[in-house]
Amino acid sequence: MSDFVQKGPITTLHLFGDRGREAIEQQIEQAARTRPIALILPCLVSEMEGRALQGILEALNQVSYLREVVVTLGPASAEEFRNACEFFKPLEKEGRRVRIVWNDGERIRALYQEIERARLSAGAHGKGRSAWMASGYIVARGEAYIIALHDCDILSYTRDMLNRLVYPTVMPALDYQFCKGYYSRITDRMHGRVTRLLVAPLIYSLTKILGHLPILVYFASFRYPLSGEFSMVADLARVNRIPADWGLEVGVLAEIFRNCSLNRVCQVELCENYEHKHQELSPEDPHKGLHRMAIDICTAIFWILFSSGVVLSRGAFNTLRATFLLEAQDLMTMYEHDARINSLIYDRHAEATAIEMFAEAIGTAAEIIRKDPMGRPLIPNWSRIFSAIPDFAEKLVLAVDEDNEGKFQ
Repeated sequence: MSDFVQKGPITTLHLFGDRGREAIEQQIEQAARTRPIALILPCLVSEMEGRALQGILEALNQVSYLREVVVTLGPASAEEFRNACEFFKPLEKEGRRVRIVWNDGERIRALYQEIERARLSAGAHGKGRSAWMASGYIVARGEAYIIALHDCDILSYTRDMLNRLVYPTVMPALDYQFCKGYYSRITDRMHGRVTRLLVAPLIYSLTKILGHLPILVYFASFRYPLSGEFSMVADLARVNRIPADWGLEVGVLAEIFRNCSLNRVCQVELCENYEHKHQELSPEDPHKGLHRMAIDICTAIFWILFSSGVVLSRGAFNTLRATFLLEAQDLMTMYEHDARINSLIYDRHAEATAIEMFAEAIGTAAEIIRKDPMGRPLIPNWSRIFSAIPDFAEKLVLAVDEDNEGKFQ
């Protein structure tokens, strides 16, 4: 059973056992009649070959309240797109529309080019851009009140996870605008190294140096800020900007901080334990695995601080790295003791290696942000796109629907 702790400016909705599951789903079904729900699934072609996605489809087929399922496909050939349409076709049922956004298709590529001609940028190919295009399609159609998103590599997926993810935003009695999912990631050992050993001690260290800035207090209140699961009112998809790289999750949280009243932001515990694929550490290669992810996340956090009016000099960054190492090492001892009392494997050397790599990533990100304080440009929000290209919404809907013609109803 979870604890009862409420910490920071956002509400935490805990998981207290498995009671009330059927009642929650019935309430969602009732609310979704007037507040339609769309689900975005960012999907790689390789994930269609794994057992995780097959389990997700089986669970989603038991859910009756989804109005739309929009799969946004990673790099894919024409044949792979056709295979994806066949793979996801079982999700289609009466009252539920299924569409696949083929980001590499001729029609969608033409739209990306049109955005570039308008002197805007949708960023490089990646999860952020794919999710952004899918949310734009949903906004352009104008039918969904709630947009939810979760990954396609969740091995422990059940429909209860989706129920809990959308409940806070779809239910009028709660009426949150944004809900972030969180969970434990434990097998025979603790996972979630980037959250445990980078983001948490980095936020603690920044707070020591800069004080209790509202944005830092906000970040510190999230139990799993890097989780890929959230739901939100569709209007936020119109005004939020997001990074195209691994800084996606913290970038989304920063935009929510800017655009929402914090008493309408919450986090919900989705399940007792969550299992999905694990990234390689890649300590020797800053362009791969968790090393690249760490650099992108740190760069995103530093840019968020810079854009909030915080000044960080070279000396401040040096102090930050030293403070981070101490904070992370203290946390490492706590995690080791937690692992021991729960009879989990704990490789202290591997954890220390990760911390050293994360400290290096902080230094790399500091150099990136010092050379270019404006940071990597965020993907423009959809209000900007629709203003710059007045007929873009119609073109986007037409492009996706024509790609899917004859493959879905």
